[in-house]
Amino acid sequence: MFPALVIGNVWATRKDSRVEAIKMLIVKPLNYTDENAEQTPVIVADWIGAGVGERVIVVTGSAARCAAGDQGIPIDASVIGIIDGEEIV
Repeated sequence: MFPALVIGNVWATRKDSRVEAIKMLIVKPLNYTDENAEQTPVIVADWIGAGVGERVIVVTGSAARCAAGDQGIPIDASVIGIIDGEEIV
């Protein structure tokens, strides 16, 4: 799992029927050790209603499908939480 910043939304009129009702977001992974490091944006399924500008927790792989409640759903990343705050020491 990793922290990310929601930077946009994704809409697709033609898609797999198993993801028709799923909100999709574009997130940029956060790198706390090097804020200037370029991170590749990721498209994620959003189950909790996150919005642009929010920091979120993202899971990938089977954990993403588990969040969907369906191991057969064709997704690879899911938002599972909205970050209220963090403390790095």
